[in-house]
Amino acid sequence: MVPTLGVILTTIVVATFIIWALKLLNWLWFKPRKMEKLLREQGLNGNPYRPFLGDLKDLIRVKNATQQRSIKLMSDDTLQHIFTYFHQTVTKYGQNSFIWYGPRPRLNVVDPELIKEILNKPDVFHKPLPEIGKILAGGGILFLEGQKWAKRRKIINPAFHHEKLKNMVPAIGLSCSNMMDKLKCMVSSNNEGWCEIDIWPYLEDLTGDVISRTAFGSSHEEGRRIFHLQREKVKLTMQLLQLSFIPGWRYLPTKTNRKVKAITNELHYLLRGIIDNRQKAMGRGEAIPGDDLLGILMESNSKFIQEYGNKNAGMSTEDVIEECKLFYFAGSETTSSLLVWTMVLLGQHPEWQTRAREEVMRVFGNSEPSFEGLNQLKTVTMILQEVLRLFPPAPLIVRGSTETVKLGNLTIPRGVHLTLLIGLLHYDPKIWGDDAKEFKPQRFSAGVSNATSLQSSFIPFSSGPRVCIGQNFAMIEAKIALAMILKSFSFELSPSYLHSPSIVLTLQPQFGAPIILRSLE
Repeated sequence: MVPTLGVILTTIVVATFIIWALKLLNWLWFKPRKMEKLLREQGLNGNPYRPFLGDLKDLIRVKNATQQRSIKLMSDDTLQHIFTYFHQTVTKYGQNSFIWYGPRPRLNVVDPELIKEILNKPDVFHKPLPEIGKILAGGGILFLEGQKWAKRRKIINPAFHHEKLKNMVPAIGLSCSNMMDKLKCMVSSNNEGWCEIDIWPYLEDLTGDVISRTAFGSSHEEGRRIFHLQREKVKLTMQLLQLSFIPGWRYLPTKTNRKVKAITNELHYLLRGIIDNRQKAMGRGEAIPGDDLLGILMESNSKFIQEYGNKNAGMSTEDVIEECKLFYFAGSETTSSLLVWTMVLLGQHPEWQTRAREEVMRVFGNSEPSFEGLNQLKTVTMILQEVLRLFPPAPLIVRGSTETVKLGNLTIPRGVHLTLLIGLLHYDPKIWGDDAKEFKPQRFSAGVSNATSLQSSFIPFSSGPRVCIGQNFAMIEAKIALAMILKSFSFELSPSYLHSPSIVLTLQPQFGAPIILRSLE
């Protein structure tokens, strides 16, 4: 009997359903159980796998409970407060432990040698969630791999060359001066010469303004709009990250997803407009700014295309847009985090604030900070390095193996993700001594290489071939901002300050950073 069309279609539908059901069952049950068995056979421990959510429900519960309270600054609770569930897991199961992020295990990595090995092998250990990165930052070099990354890095490198960074100092100084004027107005409005402010939003605006000026030069007013859109997008995307393990999660037509999409479209429109105007000016033979990041990037890209004689060899307009979004994401988030924790710690340690101020006055006097003078700020550098140790902007890094690979004495199956707990490494008393939880900038008095016996144990900007390309830019900006603040004000933590460091992409003060600001002029 010849089957009818209806029977054929029904058979196809049933077969398709069975195939997808088997795939779903494999994703939710068979594959996780297989990976769990492989990990436990090697002495790795963690909670038993629970279908679909894994440890996520407990992780979110513990994190929410922790965020509702504050702790004493630099107390023994710091690590538990920042890392919550990760810290509890390591405490319960030891360093050779894992958690379940949905149906996928994540191995906790604290050993500095293993972290060094992972970061030195970017071809083997990739960033496992590139799609999330693209939503957050708009893509860019941070989320590329292999040859694509190598080509993009070669084109971008000139933007962060020593001489190019030197030329950006006046623009950074102008943004800092504008913030100083705002703060001085607030202090002068109080006849007693002091005022209490939350310095955190001022520092966020400062770093956004710096990126706008250094990235777009004369177009920095448009750049400021881009900064505010990007910041709003990041906050919205953070709400979505907890379900990032679900395939297709970001395509669901939820209110948040629709808003993220609308912001993304506006960002794209604004950036394309700025870039198109530059390209048209170049086509007309007009001189374009060569001292901002966009101008340097476009010039470098043009030379790269000429070198290879192929337009497709370089970056497309879409690629340039991605990198501009990344400038905002990485540049502003990292530096604002570094500056706010520096202000908090110097507010609690007036002796180091005084030492830093005396050094700034000795180097610059009444002059504006110069590029050459920044290299003479030894005490300021020590302070910033100690802040980066205690409050690294990115206290954890996630990697995933592209193949089954040996890592130390372990065999890591393909599909297992690795959480590099940088914050735990920076607080390890076996590496830094019994005073590891204390603010002691003098530990860096002889440089980073002599601060600890293990050079691979201080990695606030990651390490290896993919070390943060903008770390020198961030340090220059932080030094200029801190120098100008110290010259104009003394400050102390307000009694209303509540210490609650929280990971929101970077490590941020959950309840702000209220300080008492006193004028020195």
